[in-house]
Amino acid sequence: MSADAPVERRAEARSPADRYYSVQFTVAGLKPQYQFKTWNISQKGLCILVKEDSAILDHLKAGDILEMTYYASEPRGTLENLRTRIKHITMNDTGRFKGHYLVGLSIE
Repeated sequence: MSADAPVERRAEARSPADRYYSVQFTVAGLKPQYQFKTWNISQKGLCILVKEDSAILDHLKAGDILEMTYYASEPRGTLENLRTRIKHITMNDTGRFKGHYLVGLSIE
């Protein structure tokens, strides 16, 4: 690159895991609202971690579409209500998140 070449200053597109730090939702049959930190820990993208003994697992299945409230990282405190599809529910039986299910999310 020459000294006269312009410097690229555009920011890279942010993924949903970078854009949101947590998500909150309710499911039919359960009274409490559940709030989870969002993660981008696999090539499958945005997910939440759910403990293997959590009651919410009995109420979620791949393909479900839920209204979820996402809490934005910047500006902090900004909320977005977005239709979200459950892409997968995968048991993680090794490593740092052993004993948790990875629940993949896809914003519609």
